[in-house]
Formats: sequence, structure tokens, C-alpha cells
Amino acid sequence: MDARLNFLSDAAPVGLAPLHGEPPVVRLRGFTRRFGENTIIHDLNLDIAPGEFVALLGRSGSGKTTLLRTLAGLDGTDGQDVTVPTSRAVVFQDARLLPWKKVWRNVALGLRGPDVRQRAEAALREVGLGHRMDAWPLTLSGGEAQRVALARALVREPSLLLLDEPFAALDALTRIRMHDLVLDLWRAHRPAVLMVTHDVDEAVALADRILVLDEGRIAAQDRISIPRGERGELARPYREKFLQILDGTARADGVIPFPHGIPA
Repeated sequence: MDARLNFLSDAAPVGLAPLHGEPPVVRLRGFTRRFGENTIIHDLNLDIAPGEFVALLGRSGSGKTTLLRTLAGLDGTDGQDVTVPTSRAVVFQDARLLPWKKVWRNVALGLRGPDVRQRAEAALREVGLGHRMDAWPLTLSGGEAQRVALARALVREPSLLLLDEPFAALDALTRIRMHDLVLDLWRAHRPAVLMVTHDVDEAVALADRILVLDEGRIAAQDRISIPRGERGELARPYREKFLQILDGTARADGVIPFPHGIPA
């Protein structure tokens, strides 16, 4: 194993982001979600700082989608200690475009003001689709459709951007290009991001911090300090550690082995 990989001794408590000097845009304390007698999320604590990019890993049924739905406002919080910004947007695995509206109108959906079309067109140019503004959704490729979904989300300038496996249905080359686009857009707009994914390599490539959710609890987390573009060697040891966590054979100290390094 790479000698730079080691257990962090100064990590924040599980589920909480290190302090950034600003109030978190997302704050959950003791959050629990039950459906009947089934507890899907149990006593969850989570902070996401302004502009932070967080990846959420976990097997199917671990509570990832339930958590994302809560942060998106799709499920109520029943008076629990949950703080999320009112300015938020979601990009799903399915682009969910309205086939009877042209591309620019899909981006402009729900916008108000005299410059709606101009704002929609600017967002489409930003994702590289300035030439497809008047296209119909059914004529788009999968990658183009996801670019439209990103434009629709970011035209609202959200404080919190939620990504629910948005690249899972794309081919490998398109996925890599979308990774680059998402990072460019994140750097330009600086929303806090929570990305749900099953792809360890994707999480390592994109995120500032990675959380592992298992049986409704955050089983492990860590912050990646190595610059993006230099993280290829981290995927394999992280994947091994992730599988150990889910198998119950890893150390239960709530951190994952990543090296200290230069902030990304």
C-alpha cells in the first residue's frame, strides 16, 4: 500500500464537516427517518459547508436516496433538527426533460422575470449546448440531455446542488467529459454539492469529502487533500477499504485512509 495512505487521527466526528468559519448550508442533528417499523436513517449528523463538494457512497438500501429526498425537500422532516437552504436544485440519473418543450424552455421552466430566455440561453452556452437551444429533447443524446438538466439546475444559482447518480446511464467517455464539466461549473458557481454515487472512482475524482452510508448511519468519512487530476492511485485502496467497511471487517473509527496533502 502507498506509504502516504494512513488513518487520520484528527478527523471531525463522523458525519460532521470540519469547521470552515461559515455556517454550514446543510445541517442535520440526530436525524431519523422511519417507514412503518423500518428505520432507514438513524440518528444522523451531517454538515455541508458552503461551496463544499461531498460524495455519498453506499450500497443499495443504505439510505442514500432517502437522505437526498430529505435535503431536496421532497420528504418532510417532521420537526426534526434539519437546516437546508431554500435555494436548491436536483439533477437525477434521468434528465427528466419535458418532451413537448424545446430545450431552452426546459431550462427556463419555473423561472420568473423579463430575461428568462436570455438566462436559459446563457446556461445552455455554459454547458456547451448553445447550438441546441431550439432542439426537442427526444433528439438529444444521453450526454446532451444531462447537460440540459445541469443547465436547468444551475440557472437558478442554487446554494445546494444535489446530484443523484447523474452519470450512471452514460458511456465511459461521456461520463469522463461530464466529470470535467461538473467541476468547471462547480468552480464557476460554487454551490455546495452532495453527489450520490455507487462509483468509487467518480467519488475520488470529484469530491472534497467522501461519506460512506451504511444501514442509515455514516460508517466512515474523510476529506481528500490531494489536487484533482492527481488522485488516480487512491481509487483502489479506497475501494478496498470501502468493501471492508460494508463487510464489517474494517476498523470502526469512522475514517478512511487518505493522505494529507495540498488542498485541491
